Amino acid sequence: MIAVIVPMVTVSMAWAGELDKKLQEQRDGLLHNAEDMVAHGGMGDAKAILHHCGEASRYAESMIKQVPASHPQRDEVTASLTDVVKQCKRVAEIGSHADPGVLLNPAIKARAAARAASKSLGLAQ
Repeated sequence: MIAVIVPMVTVSMAWAGELDKKLQEQRDGLLHNAEDMVAHGGMGDAKAILHHCGEASRYAESMIKQVPASHPQRDEVTASLTDVVKQCKRVAEIGSHADPGVLLNPAIKARAAARAASKSLGLAQ
């Protein structure tokens, strides 16, 4: 019986490690794009804000699907990631022809939500 349980535990622990690694990579991509999005807002580059916001939204949507149901703060993580997507949709609706300062408000909110999701995930940085 132990011979059967040990390999199952080892396989599930390896799977959890791979999931954590994938979530860490996606978290890094999300945070990188969120920071770049706001930085480009300060430089007045509306097209870059839209690009990085689109990438941040893509990472957030992917992460929502991958956060395990057993994660103790799953609700907080998914709420923050959903907020990233919502704020980035606002940026896209405003569009690249708007003043970059107008895009900056939802971009900053998206960055704050990305940071909150990262903190709630509790993955090592």
